[in-house]
Amino acid sequence: MHSFSPLLVVAAALIDADGRVLLQKRPPGGSMADLWEFPGGKVETGETPEAALIRELEEELGIRTHASCLAPATFASEALGERHLLLLLYVCRKWEGVPDARHATALKWMRPAQMYALDMPPADLPLIGILEALL
Repeated sequence: MHSFSPLLVVAAALIDADGRVLLQKRPPGGSMADLWEFPGGKVETGETPEAALIRELEEELGIRTHASCLAPATFASEALGERHLLLLLYVCRKWEGVPDARHATALKWMRPAQMYALDMPPADLPLIGILEALL
């Protein structure tokens, strides 16, 4: 058995009043550059997934939400080189502030059915169908 060291990542499906979901475009030059993804990021040591997501949403989009507004939706499990990615997706319908692309190069509100046409990271793709069923 090889050692299994999961990389825990959290992401939010922010849903507006019209049932659209916010996606952000990854900046050029980094890993998975220019792909569209759900906002979120790595869970740091000692952090709960909810605390990490609240922090990431504030850092990446300048919005504030509360753990009680984060509903666990689904997860993805994806091999990622030496690591293994576990992506926890939460649905969020309540937040304060207007999302602003602080790290991303663009933001886009989309219905899940439209997301299949976008270039997205492999772990995000299986989440689209679940969101379609939820919304």
